[in-house]
Amino acid sequence: MELRIDKLSKRYPNGVQALQDVSLRIPQGMFGLLGPNGAGKSTLMRTLATLQEADSGNASLDGINVLKDKDQLRRVLGYLPQEFGVYPKVSAEVLLSHFAALKGIENSKERREVVEALLQQTNLWEHRKKPLGGFSGGMKQRFGIAQALLGNPRLIIVDEPTAGLDPEERVRFHNLLSAIGENIIVILSTHIVSDVSDLCGRMAVIHQGRVMVTGEPAALVAGLQGKVWKKVIHSSELAAHRERFRVILIRLFAGRTLIHVWSDTPPDPGFEAVTPDLEDLYFATIRGYSQIAGQVN
Repeated sequence: MELRIDKLSKRYPNGVQALQDVSLRIPQGMFGLLGPNGAGKSTLMRTLATLQEADSGNASLDGINVLKDKDQLRRVLGYLPQEFGVYPKVSAEVLLSHFAALKGIENSKERREVVEALLQQTNLWEHRKKPLGGFSGGMKQRFGIAQALLGNPRLIIVDEPTAGLDPEERVRFHNLLSAIGENIIVILSTHIVSDVSDLCGRMAVIHQGRVMVTGEPAALVAGLQGKVWKKVIHSSELAAHRERFRVILIRLFAGRTLIHVWSDTPPDPGFEAVTPDLEDLYFATIRGYSQIAGQVN
C-alpha cells in the first residue's frame, strides 16, 4: 500500500503559492510531514482529504485517484483536522455512534460494538457518558482519532494533533498513533520535531510550499555528521555571531544562550562538535543551510 503524490500545486486567490510541485511516496506506517506554520502542510492535508482542489498534479492511493474519485477515497479515509469541533453537551458514546451511522454502519448492534471497541482502544470507555465539553484537550484529540478510525480506513491524516497538549497527554497520544500506524498509512502533519522523531519511520520537511527533503529520519540526520557545532555565548554576542556564522538553532542553556551553527569545518575557537539530531536537520533545512536540502529521496 502506498500513497503517491505527483507535482501537486495550489495558489490561493490572494496570490499565496501554498504548494509548488509537491511529490511524495508515502508507504504503510507512520509518515511525518514536518514544517513551520504557513509551510503548506494544512493545504496539502486538506487536499488529500478531498476538502479542497489542487490547481495541478495528481495523487493516488492503491488505484484510487484521490483528486477525482473523492467518494471512493472518503470510504477509506480517516481525518483529524487541526481544529476539531465537538458538540459540548453530547456524550462521547452518543456522538461517536452518530458518526458511525453517517459512516454507513447501519446495523445498531454492529454500531454499538464498533463504538465500544473504539472507545476502549482510545482509553475513553470509562468517560463514554461524559459530555464532550468536559473533556480535556488530550481526551478530545483521542476522541478525534476514534472518529477517524471508523470504517477501518487505509489512510489516516492527522493535522497538528499534539499542539497544546500537556506532556502526559502527548505521550498517551503518541502511543495511540504508534499502535494504529502499524497496518495502515498515517500521515502526521506537525511543526513539533519530537513528534516526528518519536513516531515516524519516514518523513519530509516542507517549507514555503516545497518539499525540501524526504527520507528516513536517522539516515537524514547522519548526513549532518561533522557539520553542526555548538557554543555558549552571552545574549549580547548573538547578533555578531549571526553575522559571522550560519546559525541554525538558538536556545537558552543555564541562563545563557546556546547556539548551533552549520559549517563544514570548525567555525572558530570555542566551538565544539555536536552529534546532530532531527532538530538540527529541520532548522538547517528550512534556513537553507543544509546541503542535504537538495537531496530529496
